[in-house]
Amino acid sequence: MISERDSETTFEEYSQPNDEVMPYSDDETEEELEPRQPGPKTGQAQSNRDTRESRDTPRRDCSWQVKANDHHFYQQPQFKRTMFLCFKRSKYKGNAIKTYKYNPITFLPLNLLEQFKRAANFYFLVLLILQSIPQISTLSWYTTLVPLLLVLGITAVKDLVDDIARHRMDNEVNNRRCEVIRDGRFKSTKWKDIKVGDILRLKKNTFVPADILLLSSSEPNSLCYVETAELDGETNLKFKMALEVTHRHLQEEGAMANFDGLVECEEPNNRLDKFAGTLFWRNSSYSLDADKILLRGCKIRNTEFCHGMVIFAGADTKIMKNSGKTRFKRTKIDSLMNYMVYTIFIVLILLSAGLAIGHTYWEQQVGNSSWYLYDAEDFSPPYRGFLNFWGYIIVLNTMVPISLYVSVEVIRFVQSYFINWDLQMYYPEKDTAAKARTTTLNEQLGQIHYIFSDKTGTLTQNIMTFKKCCINGQRYGDCRDGAGQLQSHPEQVDFSWNVHADGKFSFYDHYLIEQIRAGKDPEIHKFFFLLAICHTVMVDISDGQLNYQAASPDEGALVTAARNFGYVFLSRTQNTITLSEMGAERTYDVLAILDFNSDRKRMSVIVREPGGNIRLYCKGADTVIYERLHPSNPKREATEEALDVFASETLRTLCLCYRDIDPEEFEAWNKKFLEASVATTSREEALDKAYEEIERNLILLGATAIEDKLQDGVPETIARLSKADIKIWVLTGDKKETAENIGFSCELLTDETTICYGEDTSALLQTRLENQRNTAGSSAHSSLRMNEPFFQGSGDRALIITGSWLNEILLEKKKKKKKLKLKFPRTAEEEKQQREKRQRAEAYKEQQQQNFVELACECKAVICCRVTPKQKAMVVELVKKYKKAITLAIGDGANDVNMIKTAHIGVGISGQEGMQAVMSSDYSFGQFRYLQRLLLVHGRWSYIRMCKFLRYFFYKNFAFTLVHIWYSFFNGFSAQTAYEDWFITLYNVLYSSLPVLLVGLLEQDVSDKLSLRFPRLYVVGQKDLLFNYKKFFLSLLHGAITSLIIFFIPYGAYLKTMGQDGEAPSDYQSFAVTAASSLIFVVNFQIGLDTSYWTFVNAFSMFGSIALYFGITFDFHSAGIHVLFPSGFQFTGTAPNALRQPYLWLTMVLSIAICLLPIVAQRFLAMTIWPSESDRILRHRRQLAADEQLWKRRPSAFRRGISARRSAYAFSHQRGYADLIASGRSLRKKRAPLPAVLGPGAAKH
Repeated sequence: MISERDSETTFEEYSQPNDEVMPYSDDETEEELEPRQPGPKTGQAQSNRDTRESRDTPRRDCSWQVKANDHHFYQQPQFKRTMFLCFKRSKYKGNAIKTYKYNPITFLPLNLLEQFKRAANFYFLVLLILQSIPQISTLSWYTTLVPLLLVLGITAVKDLVDDIARHRMDNEVNNRRCEVIRDGRFKSTKWKDIKVGDILRLKKNTFVPADILLLSSSEPNSLCYVETAELDGETNLKFKMALEVTHRHLQEEGAMANFDGLVECEEPNNRLDKFAGTLFWRNSSYSLDADKILLRGCKIRNTEFCHGMVIFAGADTKIMKNSGKTRFKRTKIDSLMNYMVYTIFIVLILLSAGLAIGHTYWEQQVGNSSWYLYDAEDFSPPYRGFLNFWGYIIVLNTMVPISLYVSVEVIRFVQSYFINWDLQMYYPEKDTAAKARTTTLNEQLGQIHYIFSDKTGTLTQNIMTFKKCCINGQRYGDCRDGAGQLQSHPEQVDFSWNVHADGKFSFYDHYLIEQIRAGKDPEIHKFFFLLAICHTVMVDISDGQLNYQAASPDEGALVTAARNFGYVFLSRTQNTITLSEMGAERTYDVLAILDFNSDRKRMSVIVREPGGNIRLYCKGADTVIYERLHPSNPKREATEEALDVFASETLRTLCLCYRDIDPEEFEAWNKKFLEASVATTSREEALDKAYEEIERNLILLGATAIEDKLQDGVPETIARLSKADIKIWVLTGDKKETAENIGFSCELLTDETTICYGEDTSALLQTRLENQRNTAGSSAHSSLRMNEPFFQGSGDRALIITGSWLNEILLEKKKKKKKLKLKFPRTAEEEKQQREKRQRAEAYKEQQQQNFVELACECKAVICCRVTPKQKAMVVELVKKYKKAITLAIGDGANDVNMIKTAHIGVGISGQEGMQAVMSSDYSFGQFRYLQRLLLVHGRWSYIRMCKFLRYFFYKNFAFTLVHIWYSFFNGFSAQTAYEDWFITLYNVLYSSLPVLLVGLLEQDVSDKLSLRFPRLYVVGQKDLLFNYKKFFLSLLHGAITSLIIFFIPYGAYLKTMGQDGEAPSDYQSFAVTAASSLIFVVNFQIGLDTSYWTFVNAFSMFGSIALYFGITFDFHSAGIHVLFPSGFQFTGTAPNALRQPYLWLTMVLSIAICLLPIVAQRFLAMTIWPSESDRILRHRRQLAADEQLWKRRPSAFRRGISARRSAYAFSHQRGYADLIASGRSLRKKRAPLPAVLGPGAAKH
């Protein structure tokens, strides 16, 4: 019997996670993650080696086959998939992107189907059918049809407008053009017509339309430079390189058209950084990896043109696979409102049932003996009661107001335009306005508890700037004049003396410039010489200007700084590098480049100077450089102090050093280096060992300080949001040190913050989990102890955790793929044991995840670094699941899309190169700082407006509808209405809709400036204080009391009275007009009491609604309209006769006074004794404005020994261009012009 390992995981089973590496991709298994046997890697030979493999050798998981220039290949039966019944379709997707929901044929049926899925709409449809049955209906059918058609029509128009916008966006993308081989020639083709296997030509500064295999390019060795801003928000260039065989043979158009290669690769997946496949061509096979694939969404840069073959198209591309599932988002208030509507349904049914029972009893006691009520129907009392049950369902239907939904949609729609029109959220540099891309989530913006933010491109600009340096123990970079004296007003250095200077570079220390130009300090010369020579940057000259292409923006910033200070990197070959040193051009032999990697945290170059001296120049993190310094380094202490100062200013630091090497020592070392370079096994380890031998006894030159430039206003925004009790988590794929440094820059972290790392978190969670296991099922006292906080005592705490630790802690390790094994059938007992094991493992995992969320939420800030797109979404999902909190995710790249879709609200940063995040977001704007206005102003206002609207709406409908119930006690529970039919029809549509609608649109408790100045005002939305079940039942109670007053005051006034003309005014129709008129006055004056922000429009709508009521009522009660429609208008002359009675007006005044005076008294007492936060601010706003201090950046206290805060990653997160440079593959040779490459006859096209 094969024994299987228990699926429960324990903490002892794992090895220490690596903080430096990105965790495995989303659909990898442990088998794919196992270390592969290292093979030979020797520069050019390894990168473009034509790896011959037998076609018969099966490749694991390579079931995706792509044949170049052969569309019939994909119609073979093995590539067909059954879609429905016997209908089959090719598994290869087209390249068109579809995000719209409707087309002209499906719009009406699908939209109506969606709308009738909403319970209220379906309820009113059933009601309309019931009203058409004369036996049970006492209301005309049009009282329901008119509002229903209005609701359906407005919602359909809104959905149509939204879908037309989606159609336009899809068409804009799908109708972009690129050149595709058609009939043997390159022809301009729309993106949507591209198919798998097509050969494309892409030109400079164009987007890649699909995932393609790079075949050749205009660059040496078919290099292709791409920018991945749309994928990850990073603007630094990355390079891809074609196979050598395709580079040699696929340059001309004819060769492209005749290319018939077959690619076998993995199925479409979401792994952006991985690709495994094989190209079969000309009886040979060539291995393919991610370095040869251009992904959809990348932009071609610094490459005139390139050619490629489409591997994945449309929905199969990696960027689309990473976009996650589109989720239908609803607000918390929406859900609450639905539950309240269900509550009203239940109350309606109970009331109708009670009244039907009352009618049954009345029929038995009174009705049967009242001959004048005989209706020629011999129905039994129970049956009459049953019919009356449905009659009351119809009469009381306004308890569930159909106009509620259309009013909510209108309010949200207009609120969205208020966001779009807000000029204070307009970003002029990129001409980008804020955009509400959805109209259904506005009030949820006022209830956010957690914000999950990307770093690169969201918090930062991804622009690195050289700010300061320390040379030979002396710090430079402060605002000083030429004599070294500090200046009170910064004056920018004039670099006009340097013909190669970059005009965008800013520096304010004139003293450093004087020192450089004087040329008296050799250490300064060595410092900037090192910056100009020790790097893997490549240079391109266009229009006489130098353009640097760096593997990371950090390295580009250092070389640009050296360039401005007079040490200009001009060009390089495979073995030489040419610099301009203060105007003098010199060329140096580069003997070796010791490239950067995440373990070494440094890079070096060995050069031979014109005099024959051999010198090693090195730059790297202070932790690794200080370990390798010569014992006698007199400026060590001064440089370390400078590093601490730079770190306190949240600058990213690097140490620079050098050493002279004897020729004999170099020769001996070079032999070891060359041997390591060609090693067939453990090549990386051998190279690192060789590097270690030469990088020792270094002489310290100084340190650089680079600013990872934050977007404007980021610290202020984070400070304000924190005061609003919103917690901010940063989720980034960046390095731990870099992410931590940004945390200090934007003041998520301070010097007083206690930081908890992955290993600390793991230990705390392990202890808690063991305690929970030990005390499972024990006393309640023990369970209470398990809910104690993880951290004792007060003080700010932050959690910084990497993706590897996150997977380890949350038990997200991948399972091995099941292999086919011969197994004996399991017994029932074994099946039960396995099922129990799985259940225990699942419960263990769930408990561990819940504990992690509880621990993280105790921290003031959380930074998750080196996380994958799926992990970002997983963290958001965990907080949603276990904290039941409203979440917002904000990002700018395709790697943020999954997170943006998972959160309750997704925000995209627009105006960057990448628009993928914006297209998937609910709201977008140009800068992170606009988030504070979106939440603290628009979000809070929207929440207040919606809550006030809903409370009042329920109130006015209860006050209106419950009058029928009191009237039932006087009409034998016969389901007769207390009002005229037309009043019932128009009450919610015309008489009471506009004032409350304007409150929902325009209401403000305080101004936008006060909302930003006092972020604590935001807390009411987080705590659901303004709309909840308590507020709902208070509205119900208020409405019920109002309805009692509206009915019984006129009833008592009319009882046994006589009018001035000697006639009794107490007929049913006069009573209905009196009650209706009182109701209109009360509900409109009540909204006046609820309004905090008065405008002319509010006042006009309130008094206008009252005037409209009287105008329509007099019209509908006129003799003329009765003559035209006798059955529809039966209250002929009622209003003119009744409203000329002063007694009736006094009755209405009494009703209004009794309804409103208690409310006025209650509001006065509440504002005096129990004022709200906004009341206090309005009352004392002048004093508070005087006391309010302008926000200032917290000055970091200078402290020695805080090197743990230094971020020294002025390098790419992956290897640089060293291999490329050393192999000579990047060197430009004289190539044929483009027309020659295109082939004969190209000019004709």
